[in-house]
Amino acid sequence: MSATYRNPTPTVDVVIRIGDGIVLIRRRNEPVGWALPGGFVDEGETVEAAAVREAMEETGLEITLQDLLYVYSNPARDRRKHTLSVVFTATADGTPRGMDDAEEARIFSLDALPAPIVFDHAQMVRDYQRLLATGQRPDPSEGR
Repeated sequence: MSATYRNPTPTVDVVIRIGDGIVLIRRRNEPVGWALPGGFVDEGETVEAAAVREAMEETGLEITLQDLLYVYSNPARDRRKHTLSVVFTATADGTPRGMDDAEEARIFSLDALPAPIVFDHAQMVRDYQRLLATGQRPDPSEGR
């Protein structure tokens, strides 16, 4: 008898800073709304390479990864299935454009974000804002 394992699926998301703003995409697929650029890690791919690839596929931007923000693994973070997201911070130059499964890509000021922001990406942005303000990342005991 073989056991069926249902492990979380690895994903990446990227907080891309351009000037004083960050890049968000408007998703073409469900759940529809605004999100950080990101997606699923392909087999044989590192999370770093996946972050760079997903950013390019969805925004057309060549990014420079800066740091690891946090790993978000709450089983309820994606209603489609249990995923975990490795979230990076990055910088880029240029103007983002919506590509692939992104209907639109735009730069938003951190104090003027659009709604709705889907998944747990609003929490990721708040955590990024806290990192900028205090240098502190989320506390692992908080369970993100």
